[in-house]
Amino acid sequence: MNEPQAARFAALRLIRSANIGPVTFRALIDRYGDAAAAIDALPMLAARGGGRAPVLADEGAVRREIATVRALGGRFLLLGDPDYPALLAELDSAPPALIVRGDLSLLARPCVAMVGARNASAAACRFARGLAEELGAAGYCVVSGLARGIDTAVHQGAIGHATIGVIASGIDVVFPPENAGLQEEVATRGLLIAEQPPGTQPLARHFPSRNRIIAGLALGTVVVEAAPRSGSLITARLAGEAGREVMAVPGSPLDPRAQGCNSLIREGATLVQNAADVAEMLRPIDARAVRAPGGRYVGEPAATDASDGDRTRITGLLGPVPVAVDELVRQSGCPTTVVQTVLLELELAGRLDRHAGGRVSLG
Repeated sequence: MNEPQAARFAALRLIRSANIGPVTFRALIDRYGDAAAAIDALPMLAARGGGRAPVLADEGAVRREIATVRALGGRFLLLGDPDYPALLAELDSAPPALIVRGDLSLLARPCVAMVGARNASAAACRFARGLAEELGAAGYCVVSGLARGIDTAVHQGAIGHATIGVIASGIDVVFPPENAGLQEEVATRGLLIAEQPPGTQPLARHFPSRNRIIAGLALGTVVVEAAPRSGSLITARLAGEAGREVMAVPGSPLDPRAQGCNSLIREGATLVQNAADVAEMLRPIDARAVRAPGGRYVGEPAATDASDGDRTRITGLLGPVPVAVDELVRQSGCPTTVVQTVLLELELAGRLDRHAGGRVSLG
């Protein structure tokens, strides 16, 4: 195994290891420079956090995953690779590894996400299909999640131009089953993306992770039809938190499936009725700052070691109720880099849980 292959193997092994989520992976690479050095440091960091080192992924299992992905016609995109999507890399929770099949050049195009209800109305599906086709014809790559309803209509409308499908399962698993043909068409004519290893079934906890990728790839997200507290609204919220445009198609107040979109508009989302409205919202957006190779912002401060006093003070502020990291910085009086170091140690020791909105709690 040559040096680049060894480095990629170590990165994938680190990603697949216990207690190593996207935020932790990025923090380790920022601190140690590469995955091999990070792996060597895990026992020390976990000991400082009061626990045992995470169980590393079995090397044989990693080799089998690589072989499986290759046999499926896919490939890995690792955070820091030249082809890794730049907008997605901006997220603190950017996936350290993506598994992809299809046309990688689509990742360089301006992308717009379109999401909506699984039990969508016929009128909404027709509208979504037409809007996706118009956006594709206008040069946008349309991103969605290959779910029933609006997602299916979106991919059907955009497939003749450019579309990316992001799934919550392994790249070899189809969900819903009736979209087997559409998923294969997206993989051959567009681009199919999965974060989970091959063979992974689409469990409920995987869908919010899938949604962050959909939102992260795009300059903006359009919600066509969505009930309150739906997954589509999670995608819209993630888009807004990432500084991307949030757009919604209004619907009848008499239809519960329109309540989510109407609420988004009332809360400040842009009302859109056609492709021209979407293009108008996305056109002023400039290219954003891109992470340097390895996933680190240029000029981002390096991690700082914590003293025993720092660890005691920061750990004492944590409990079972999630708290924002910024609040820990304020109350502890420690620099952000020190707080992040302590959180990294606790997570590697299996003592920290991360929650939505950048909040943490003791596990």
